[in-house]
Amino acid sequence: MVSRSGFARSILVLLALAAAPLARAQFQQPTSEELKMTDDPKAPGAAAVYLNFEEIDNDPLHYQSIYARIKVLQEKGKELATVQLPYMRGNTSITNIVAHTIHADGTVIPLAIKPEDLLVAKSGDQQIGRKVFTLPSVEVGSILEYRYQIRYDDNHYSSPYWEIQRPYFVHRAHYVFTPFGDFMPGSSLRSGMTMTDSRGDAIHSLIWWPNLPQGVSVKTDASGHFSLEMTGIPPVPDEAYMPPVFSFLYKVLFYYKSAFDPKDFWLSEGKRWSQEVDHFAEPSKALREAVAGLVSPDDSELDKAQKLYAAVQALDNTDFSRVKGASEMEQLNLKAARRAEDTWTQKSGSSEDIALLYLAMLRSAGLSAYAAKVVDRRKGIFDPSYLEIGQLDDTLVILSTGGKEIYLDPGEKMCPFQTVHWSHSDAGGVRQSASGNAVINTPLQVYSANSTTRFGDLTIDEYGAVSGGVRLVMGGQEALRWRQATLENDVNEVKKQFDQWLESIIPDGVEAHIDHFLALSQPDANLMAIINVKGALGTATGKRLLLPGFFFETRGSRPFVSQEKREELVDMHYGEQVTDQVVYHLPAGLTVEGAPEDANIPWTGRAGFRTKITVAPGQVTVGRTLSRAFTFLKADDYQNLRDFYQKMAATDKQQLVLTASPTAKGSE
Repeated sequence: MVSRSGFARSILVLLALAAAPLARAQFQQPTSEELKMTDDPKAPGAAAVYLNFEEIDNDPLHYQSIYARIKVLQEKGKELATVQLPYMRGNTSITNIVAHTIHADGTVIPLAIKPEDLLVAKSGDQQIGRKVFTLPSVEVGSILEYRYQIRYDDNHYSSPYWEIQRPYFVHRAHYVFTPFGDFMPGSSLRSGMTMTDSRGDAIHSLIWWPNLPQGVSVKTDASGHFSLEMTGIPPVPDEAYMPPVFSFLYKVLFYYKSAFDPKDFWLSEGKRWSQEVDHFAEPSKALREAVAGLVSPDDSELDKAQKLYAAVQALDNTDFSRVKGASEMEQLNLKAARRAEDTWTQKSGSSEDIALLYLAMLRSAGLSAYAAKVVDRRKGIFDPSYLEIGQLDDTLVILSTGGKEIYLDPGEKMCPFQTVHWSHSDAGGVRQSASGNAVINTPLQVYSANSTTRFGDLTIDEYGAVSGGVRLVMGGQEALRWRQATLENDVNEVKKQFDQWLESIIPDGVEAHIDHFLALSQPDANLMAIINVKGALGTATGKRLLLPGFFFETRGSRPFVSQEKREELVDMHYGEQVTDQVVYHLPAGLTVEGAPEDANIPWTGRAGFRTKITVAPGQVTVGRTLSRAFTFLKADDYQNLRDFYQKMAATDKQQLVLTASPTAKGSE
C-alpha cells in the first residue's frame, strides 16, 4: 500500500522522468554537420549564427511562442547564452521556458535553474519586468536552443512586430500570425466582438507594414493566417555614419486600427493632434498681457518673433535641467501644464511645453504661426507607412512672415533664432497650415551655417618643439553642441570634455588645453575657444626638420577611406564647412625645402576641398577648407564618396620639409 506522501513522491519521479523526453520533443535533433561546424561560409568571421528562429502569434488564444536555435562559433558568440526577456507585468507573463545546450560531441545539458524575474522600471501602476536565464555549460562549438511563451490577458491583443534581422546571420526564419476572426484576410465573419484602441476608438481593420527584401512578402492562406518564410537573413548592419538602424531593418508590423489605410490614419491622427495643439496653445488674456510687455507695436514681425523666442528660451527647460518630482511640484505649488499659460506662469516646462508656449505667444502677438511634429533623426526616420504617431518626437514652430516660412526650434535649449537642431532638419512629420494638416519634411541644413574655423599661430624651434595658440570659432551645430553640454555640466567639466575632443585632431606629441570660451552663453553669436598648444611637433633627420603639412589632420578620423563597400545609407547628420588657417613661425637658419602642393578637389554639387600654402621669409601659412554640402548619400553613390575622401586623405598626408641649407626651392 502506498501512502499519500509516497504517492506524491512517485508522481514527482514520474514527472521528472517524463520531463526530459518532453523537452527533447520541443527541439530539433542537430545534424552532424551542425555539430561539427567551426565557421559558416554564409557568414564569414561571424561569432555565431542563428540556425533557426520562429515566432508564432495567436490572438484568439492570447499567446506568442518564440523558438531560437543558435550555433556558437567564436568566444564572443557565447554572449548569446544569456537571454533577457522584457515584459509588462500584470498584462503579460512569460511561461514555459525550456532550454538546453548541445556540445559539439552531442552531449545535452538542460537548463535546470529557474529564470530570474527582475523589476526593470515602475511608473504608477505599470511595472516592466525582465525574465533572465543563462544556458549552461556553453562552449565554442555549442548549439544553444530555447523556447518560451508570452501570454497576455483576454482584454489585450498583440499587434505583433516581427523583428526579422538579428545581431547575427539567420539561416532560416518562420513567422505565423493568427488574428481575431473578424480581421482574418477575406473574412466575412462579424462576431459582434467590440475592440477599441487606447483612446477608446472602435477598431475595424487590420493593417500591416512590411519592410522586406525584394521578392519576399507576407503570405495569407485559406485559414486566415499571415505567414513569412525567409532564409539567408543578413545580420543587423553596423556601418559608420548610418541613420538609426530601426529605420531600415527588415521587419513586419501589424496594427489593429480605427483607420482603413495609411492616408486615412494620418488624416485622422493629424486632425486629432492639431486640435490638441490648438487647445494647449490657445492665446489667453494673461498671455496677451505678457506678450504686450515683451514686444513693441513698432516692432517688425520678425523682431517680435525674436523677442518672444528669447523670452521662452530663458525659461527652465526641464529636458535640459531636471524634471521636478510630484512631491516637489506640490511643495512649490506647481502643476503639470494643461495650457500654455501654465508654462509661462511657472517659468518652467518640458521642450514640448515651451515649444507650444512659443506658438501661443506668437499667436497672441497676432502673428501667423503653426506647429509641426517631427521625428528626432537621432532615433529614426519618419515613414508614413508606419502607422504610429508615437514615432514623432518633437514640436517645431513655423512662422509665416514676409512671404516665407521660417522653422524655429524653441524647445531646443540654446538653439539660435531661425535655426533648428540638426536632428530636426530634413525630418519627416506632420504640420498645421492654413489649408489643413499635411505630411512634411523639414528643410535641410544650409552647410555654410555650420562653420568651424581653426586658426593656429605656432612657433617652431630648430628641434621641432612647438608652442603657441589656437582659436576655434564655431557657428551652427558645433557651437550648439558645446553650449548644450554646459546645461548638464559645469564649465570645468565641459573644458575637460573639450580637451579630450581636441586629442582627436591635435598631432601626437602635442598637448592642447582650452584656456577659456567666449560667448558660451550667447546662442546668437559664434562660439570661440581659446587654446594653448605646446609639445614636439617636428621630426629632425640630419639637416632636415619634418613637420605635418596640415596641423589638424595628422590623426583626424578619415571616414570611408578604408571601407571598400557600403550597404546602407550614409547619414552625416548635417552639412558643414571647416576652414583652417595655420601660421608656422620658423626658426632662424631654417628655410622651406618642400611644402604641400596647392589642391583643388571638387565633387560637383556635393563637396569641395581646397588647400593653399603660402611661403614667406620666416613663416609658412597653411590654408585648408572642406565644404560638405550633402547630408544623406545612397549606397549606390558610395564609390564617388570614397574617391573624394581618399584624395583628400592623400593630400592631408603631405609634409612640410625644412632644411638648414637654404635653397631657392620652396621659397616664393
